Amino acid sequence: MRKTVGVIGGGAAGMMAAITAARQGASVTILEGNDRVGKKILSTGNGKCNLGNRKLDLEEYYTERSDRLKECLERFGTEDTVAFFQGIGLLLKEKNGYLYPACEQASAVLDVLRFEMAALGIHVITGCKVKQILPGQKSGQIAVHSEEQHFCFDSVVIACGGKAAPKTGSDGSGFQLAEQAGHKLLPTVPALVQLRCSEPYLKAVSGVRADAMVRVWDGGGCMACERGELQLTDYGISGIPVFQLSRQVNYILRRQREVEVTVDFLPDYGKKEYEILQMGRKLLQNDRTVEEFFTGMLPKKLMRQFVKMAGLKPGESAGAADENAMKEVYRLCREWKLHVNGHHSYDNAQVCAGGVPLDQVTENLESLRAPGVYFAGEILDVDGKCGGYNLQWAWCSGYLAGKAAADFYGG
Repeated sequence: MRKTVGVIGGGAAGMMAAITAARQGASVTILEGNDRVGKKILSTGNGKCNLGNRKLDLEEYYTERSDRLKECLERFGTEDTVAFFQGIGLLLKEKNGYLYPACEQASAVLDVLRFEMAALGIHVITGCKVKQILPGQKSGQIAVHSEEQHFCFDSVVIACGGKAAPKTGSDGSGFQLAEQAGHKLLPTVPALVQLRCSEPYLKAVSGVRADAMVRVWDGGGCMACERGELQLTDYGISGIPVFQLSRQVNYILRRQREVEVTVDFLPDYGKKEYEILQMGRKLLQNDRTVEEFFTGMLPKKLMRQFVKMAGLKPGESAGAADENAMKEVYRLCREWKLHVNGHHSYDNAQVCAGGVPLDQVTENLESLRAPGVYFAGEILDVDGKCGGYNLQWAWCSGYLAGKAAADFYGG
């Protein structure tokens, strides 16, 4: 008799697990809570689906078990992802190492996955929200219950996401199933998400976008930094560098009220170079107002705000202005301090940090608490930075869990 594998969740990791298990000869059923599979895929990469990255490095991921993650990525890496998608008909293109479908449509990624599942005879049941799993039932099989339906499988892959973007189906229900299987979860926080700041004057600079280095301070030292296009909003800060840092910031916010960040809008200048720049600009001081003098350094909204914060008046003579106040404007360009006191919700987050620890699963991502139960994707304590890393983890973990689930021999 064919092995029966149940996959809870029809997202990226779930579909990969299902396809892999079916290719191993298993009879596979996907139980998906939404009215269709792959809903979250359609929103990835701004609708273009950045499905992987040539630079596959552990530094691009966060987890408490980097050694286990390293083993997993070595068994299914970027080249395996490329080969898989090319094998099911998807043409790929590369932009600075970032991998996309050649047509730059996320819907194409979902389509080829759906077509492959249909070709393999994978049974997909939508609108089926699993409420309970009971390992060790009925001759070693695993019982799976939704509100209206009941199933028994030889093995089960839990791949129903974390808490990020709950409208796409990642509503945290997978964590409850993991706890039913005996797992103790690591605390979760939104990651790749916007941050809220307490400064009231942010409304005055809302809409500004600028290249910047953003640094996070904890206990007096810089704990992390990222560079990229920073976006200023009326509530706080956004953009790629903020997304990359949001995980660390949000875990600090769990322990204290605020987190201090500093922004350097001129990161290409060394200390000496910046001093030379200031000396050279003094030649402009005598015949211009303060506002005119600082025009051309940074976006106008920012310079106006920094002039105001330094206690200067835009219309006063730059040559007669207080020298220390002028230096303060220069300092703000390099060390603008903001206080983060919150973050956007899981509704806005791209991923969820935390979850099932990797030291509670085997190298094949099988539960050490409940034999025959496997995990894949965001439900595990692995989250990556922007750039296709989270989808690469979905493909990798889905493959490993699906293959092992099809090979599982229950007692």
